[in-house]
Amino acid sequence: MKKINALGDKCPIPVIKAKNALKDMEINEELIIEVDNFIATENLSKLSEEYGYEKHINKINDEHYEVKVIKKEAEVNTSIKDDDKNLVIAVSSDKMGEGNDELGEVLLKGFIYAVTELDTLPKTILFYNGGAKITSEGSKSIDDLKKLSENGVEILTCGTCMDYYNIKDKLQVGDVTNMYTILEKLSKASKVIKP
Repeated sequence: MKKINALGDKCPIPVIKAKNALKDMEINEELIIEVDNFIATENLSKLSEEYGYEKHINKINDEHYEVKVIKKEAEVNTSIKDDDKNLVIAVSSDKMGEGNDELGEVLLKGFIYAVTELDTLPKTILFYNGGAKITSEGSKSIDDLKKLSENGVEILTCGTCMDYYNIKDKLQVGDVTNMYTILEKLSKASKVIKP
């Protein structure tokens, strides 16, 4: 049996910790993940269901849950689909979604971190408009973007956008590009994800 302490970890970290631990486990081996909120238990339940694993949730109190996942032999298709071969992610803001800006920043940081843990990495990540700030000095996602770049992901940031925000000399990862190249990458993509 393995145990993971994910108390205090924000989404998607508990799921990624569990997924990584399960990769190295034997069939019928148990994994216990400690989390501090109900939503994390729901996310771990969905992970278990996706892979066909058995799960049990034990509520210790309102801020402490244990999710037990028992790895079972399951038919999971992990092959790369043609749609995933030229995946492009287009980031047009320094926030994800609309509503609270602070929450939007947290969500985008979590999204970019989650990309680093995908089984099949995107071919390119494009940053334009407010998204240009994410590849620049002061961004909380620089380390994750550098990891992606080191693993072969092309990181491109709009030069016009960097000029507009006066951050062209603050680029920390990837290369500066232009709108024609951005259009070309999007038009040739087999799939585009826009957070």
